[in-house]
Amino acid sequence: MTNFDELIKTIVKPLVKHPDDVTISHSESSRFYEYHLHTNVKDVGRVIGKKGHIAQTIRTIVYSARVSGNKKVRLVIEDSKNKNS
Repeated sequence: MTNFDELIKTIVKPLVKHPDDVTISHSESSRFYEYHLHTNVKDVGRVIGKKGHIAQTIRTIVYSARVSGNKKVRLVIEDSKNKNS
C-alpha cells in the first residue's frame, strides 16, 4: 500500500512557509482511511488555494494512489483557526 503520509507531505511542504508544522493524523471508518492534514494557521490558505483549486488537485493525486481492500482514502484539510499557533 502507498505511504500516504509521505505522499501528502511531499506535495504540501513545498507549498507552505512553515513546512516543519505540517503533520498528519489518521482515522478509519468502515468505508474510509482518513488522513487529516494539519498546517500552520498561516499556511491553510496556501494549501487550499483560490476557490479550492490546490486542495482539489492534492486530493486528486492522493485519491488516485493504490489502496488495498475496499476502503477509499479521504484527505481532510484541517482548518486550524480555532487553535493557537
